[in-house]
Amino acid sequence: MRGRLARHGWIVAAGLLMGLFGSLLAYWGNPPNTGICISCFLENAVGALGLHPNPRMRYLRPELLGFFLGSAAAALAAREFRPRARAAGAHLLGLGLLMIVGSAVFIGCPIKMMLRLAAGDLTAVAGAVGLVAGVWGGLRLVRRGDLDGGGRARPVPWLVPAGLVVGALVLTALLFRPGILLESRSGPGALHAPVWISLAAGLAIGVACQRSRFCITGSVRDILLVRSPGAVLALGGLLAAAGLADGFTGQFRLGYYDQPGAHLEWLWSFLGMGLVGAAAVVAGGCPFRQIVRAGEGDLDAAATVVGMGAGAVLVQVWGLGASAAGVPAAGKVAVLVGLAALLGLGASARSH
Repeated sequence: MRGRLARHGWIVAAGLLMGLFGSLLAYWGNPPNTGICISCFLENAVGALGLHPNPRMRYLRPELLGFFLGSAAAALAAREFRPRARAAGAHLLGLGLLMIVGSAVFIGCPIKMMLRLAAGDLTAVAGAVGLVAGVWGGLRLVRRGDLDGGGRARPVPWLVPAGLVVGALVLTALLFRPGILLESRSGPGALHAPVWISLAAGLAIGVACQRSRFCITGSVRDILLVRSPGAVLALGGLLAAAGLADGFTGQFRLGYYDQPGAHLEWLWSFLGMGLVGAAAVVAGGCPFRQIVRAGEGDLDAAATVVGMGAGAVLVQVWGLGASAAGVPAAGKVAVLVGLAALLGLGASARSH
């Protein structure tokens, strides 16, 4: 009983922290309604490394490093850092890529979807419905067969996960050495909160979400499967904290038109976030949760994060992402191909 109460306490704290900082980071300098957005942050990060040509999307977001290092520190402190991998997980690269493609068509990951709702953006409603539908569909795919790479997680040598930590530390060092990384002079990449504030917020959220296992799609899954009160409280807390902070800082704007970082093509918002929800269930967590799991030493999650990075590159290089003007034809095709690929994965697992 005490353990369950502690778990509920952590998950509510995680939701409140994510909602609060999701609002305040935008107030302190991040793009409007984008205090936290894993897909947007990854597109910025790969741009800072020179992996795509868009000069408006280049900035190594300190929040990403905070999420990873915070979760790693929490896992180590709780003796839950367990380097592990399954026998086969190459498909996780593809699942990570699909989550970023779907997010780009919606214009935001599931966290940004929640923050847009909290800020009064009614265009995000279609994405929310799509996410629920995608999670429901993903659950049916998982029930058809083994889609998680096969077998139980196996311990792996410390060398590989230690390399992940070293890589994060190297990126942290680069972050505090201006001139090495590319940075935008205009556009979303030029909008950011102060570095130390961003990093501190990321660390706090990373710790809370590692302890609670909080995940947007995971919470939706738990509500659908077991009517989890903790998941309801976490999502409700996120919306409430972000909404209140938006109200106090003047960022709340209820309406459908002229919302920042949004478009009016509701069908593609629905399908894009549906793709994210389905892929996240099959992969074992939303884009944010994959970063936290990687911090715990889960190499399957690390493979998914690599796939997410590849997706961020392709979104920019191939012009798949939506804008206020709407969803490009290439983005629509990519979402349909992604949904077909997931159905094919499910059919293949069932045939085996």
